[in-house]
Amino acid sequence: MAGARTAVALREEGWPGAITLLGAESHPPYDRPPLSKAVLQGGPGGDGSAGTEAGASAGAATGPAGATSLGIDFAALDVELVLGHPANALRAADRLVVAGDTVLPYDHLVIATGADPVGLPGSETSPGVHVLRTLDDAERLRPVLAAGRGIVIVGAGWIGAELTTAAREAGCPVTVVEATGRPLADALPAEVTAPMAGWYEEAGARLLTGTRVAAVESGGVLLGDGSRLRADAVVVGIGARPATGWLAGSGVELGADGSVRADERLGTSLPDVYAVGDCASFPSARYGERLLIHHWDNAFRGPVTVAARIARRAEETPVYDPVPYFWSEQFGRFLQYAGHHSGGERLLWRGDPAGTSWSVCWLRDGVLTALLAVGRPRDLAQGRRLIERAARLDPERAADPSVPLKSAAV
Repeated sequence: MAGARTAVALREEGWPGAITLLGAESHPPYDRPPLSKAVLQGGPGGDGSAGTEAGASAGAATGPAGATSLGIDFAALDVELVLGHPANALRAADRLVVAGDTVLPYDHLVIATGADPVGLPGSETSPGVHVLRTLDDAERLRPVLAAGRGIVIVGAGWIGAELTTAAREAGCPVTVVEATGRPLADALPAEVTAPMAGWYEEAGARLLTGTRVAAVESGGVLLGDGSRLRADAVVVGIGARPATGWLAGSGVELGADGSVRADERLGTSLPDVYAVGDCASFPSARYGERLLIHHWDNAFRGPVTVAARIARRAEETPVYDPVPYFWSEQFGRFLQYAGHHSGGERLLWRGDPAGTSWSVCWLRDGVLTALLAVGRPRDLAQGRRLIERAARLDPERAADPSVPLKSAAV
């Protein structure tokens, strides 16, 4: 998405030069959110709510490939696609990108290499082990779900929850193994995730928390206590890391998390080299820290800044400091999150978390900084605008789910 959107945004800016889109996969650029739902179930793409941000499906065709189509006519945009060529090295002094036997010169370079899934010992060599990051990954996993096979899913994060949802809807017996004590431990505080553990049981899945996987094996997983869980297939969904290993020795500054350290307009430490999407972190004045956002909205919005910076003078380019946003569809619920919380904020509940619709607000010194909405899209839409203008809320009114959130602003 980040690379494709950059190419489109450059043409929208009136960029007259040649544009080459280099990609490691053999498929034309596509949308990832449908991979965790529509593609796994063999149906058409959704309306943007199908799957976590792994984006809105613009394709109307049915089938796995059609479900992910971006609907971009690259030929009409005069954008050259060089597919099936992963970048191996950047020779910045010569302004060259090396991709195997292919060497591409550049005047401007946009790094949009995304992220790679984190593996476990044995996950790359054991048969029957899957990850879900690409269209090919989804197409390999889809027959497993179609056959109703028993599955062990490692990780109860966003992708693990969506995989569990799709697998249970397909009738697969599912066991989810989570190393921490609760689902979404890295994303949300314990009091917010407490009701989510019950969603797995409601769906008929077995959730094992506080359980470490030592290795993945053919036919199951080896747990940290020496016991084994048997399964027809194992899916590892424990996160992703920026795909930036190919930049070693290039002069592009990387952070401790492996991300390209972009500036406030998404430029890198090298001249005329930019970074966008899952592989890039950027400083946020809004939140007072550097953000690394692995979500579709960031991959869609960041390229507008990069294209403007390439096509105009840098000082004419707006600073990139968005309100982060993502969504997830799981266990019959539609979750949306806007903003960023880092601890120390005050939590306000809107509605009963035992019910089907509720929201949580994060307030810092009375200012709304983040919001999670479960089945309350109006809260999300209003909250996102309130976060953008750093609105202060009346806590008593904000905690009343019958009061429109915008009416709680003071």
